[in-house]
Amino acid sequence: MRTGVFGGTFNPIHCGHVLLARTYAAALHLDRVLVIPTYLPPHKAGGQLAGGCHRLNMCRLAFEGDPVCRVSDIELRRGGKSYTIDTVRQMNVRYPGAQLYFPMGSDMLLWFRNWAAYRELLRRVVLVAHLRTGEDAAPVREYAAGLAAEGGTVLFAKAPVFPVSSTEVRALAAKGRPLDGLVPESVAAYIARHHLYTPAAGEA
Repeated sequence: MRTGVFGGTFNPIHCGHVLLARTYAAALHLDRVLVIPTYLPPHKAGGQLAGGCHRLNMCRLAFEGDPVCRVSDIELRRGGKSYTIDTVRQMNVRYPGAQLYFPMGSDMLLWFRNWAAYRELLRRVVLVAHLRTGEDAAPVREYAAGLAAEGGTVLFAKAPVFPVSSTEVRALAAKGRPLDGLVPESVAAYIARHHLYTPAAGEA
């Protein structure tokens, strides 16, 4: 099966994440997309990180009823820093024979050789990069060609740009401002009910 691996902190998940996951599923003709909240992202430090159970629950609410996008707790169960190679190895065991597609922004692609066991990742997944509108594609395509020369496969897919970030959502939530149109309604209700991202909010 053609399987997308869509990981992220999702702190919180917002409408841009949902749109991207569904766009990749359609553009790449994926049979399923596994939405995977990280436990501890190795490339980020600090910040107001909601507890794993909250981020998992919000992801499940965001994709409730979706026939293709499924939420996985594989990294939360494993604990520790969430290295992609560890997740991919587990996926290869859990879904033998599945072709894994790993979508990412161009900025992430340009950092790819710094990832843990990146050469092994190149053998195990198809990388899918998207370019932002107005972005200089030349260095990204040159970098992708270099990865292809190392035996990897890099595809490019058009992806919509949704003008929202998790940082913005957290800032609004901290002020008690409405999150209409930024996160799914069920996620907004969950954030309000559990007082997430407020100054007094603690880890779950």
